[in-house]
Amino acid sequence: MLRVFAARCATALPILLVVSLLLFVALRLLPVDPAAMSMPPNATIDEIAAMRKQMGLDQPIVVQYGIWLEDVVHGDLGHSIHLRRPVLPLIGDTLPATLELAVSAMVIAAVLGLGGGLSLFALREKRVEAVAETGTTLLMSIPEFMWALLFIIVFGVALHALPFTGRLDPNMREPAITGFLLIDALLSGRPDIFTSAALHLVLPAAALGIAFSPPIMRVLRSSLLDVYHNDYIRQARLRGVSEWRILWRHVLKNAALPTVTLMGVQFGFLFGGSLLVEVIYSYPGLGNLMVDAVRNADLPIIQAVGLTYCVMVLAINTVVDALYVVLNPRLRRA
Repeated sequence: MLRVFAARCATALPILLVVSLLLFVALRLLPVDPAAMSMPPNATIDEIAAMRKQMGLDQPIVVQYGIWLEDVVHGDLGHSIHLRRPVLPLIGDTLPATLELAVSAMVIAAVLGLGGGLSLFALREKRVEAVAETGTTLLMSIPEFMWALLFIIVFGVALHALPFTGRLDPNMREPAITGFLLIDALLSGRPDIFTSAALHLVLPAAALGIAFSPPIMRVLRSSLLDVYHNDYIRQARLRGVSEWRILWRHVLKNAALPTVTLMGVQFGFLFGGSLLVEVIYSYPGLGNLMVDAVRNADLPIIQAVGLTYCVMVLAINTVVDALYVVLNPRLRRA
């Protein structure tokens, strides 16, 4: 597992460099002058030219990328043009919120996906199988932002059952310990903050989780059907092993491997797909920070958030690959 982890990390480094270069070049092609935007409205042409020289914008784009990359290596992601603050603390403030939302949504997607996959498998060769298949197709056709809007209308506006704005009640002060609100509430001994944060997470996490659960259902069902046709399953059945024991001791263990891989891929997509949901629920995460930066043409924040998304997706894929080796004995022997 350690060898796989090290190999994936070594592979991820050139991928990260290529993505950062493409992102840097694409943003520099936009008709936006960061130097002019960072100056007061009454700044003169000479003052803007001096700022461009100070920011290195008068250099060739390759030199600019080298300067930016050197700063990133030293932990400097630049300064926000709009917020007038260093970018790294902004990422540090918003990343835990997005991770908390993504992990909560992935738990919901895993529970629904695994439960739904087992249910679809149990309904095989029955009359209601076609109805269940149609239901999963319907779930797959509804994107996460539609679920988010539907939940706001039903549970937020009509029933007044759950909050749908922000991360915490306005009259509560967020404890600043780790940045993960649920963990900080427990560490500070504030069950009221924990309850409020959990309630604020329900709707956005459910919208993401339900949207990403149908592929897990389908892959698990297909994997279970494939494993059930193997010879050792027939031999176990001939030895008198019960169907329940065959499912839980033999079939599910082998069918889980492609499902785990898909869940890792889904988690990467879910992390990136949280942007629209964060905007809809005014959730203070990376997505909202990115949208605000795009609205204000804040190039340093856009670069930093894009790089952060890339790092997180690569890290998720690396962990999933290592976990696959742990779960698959044949790969460990190889």
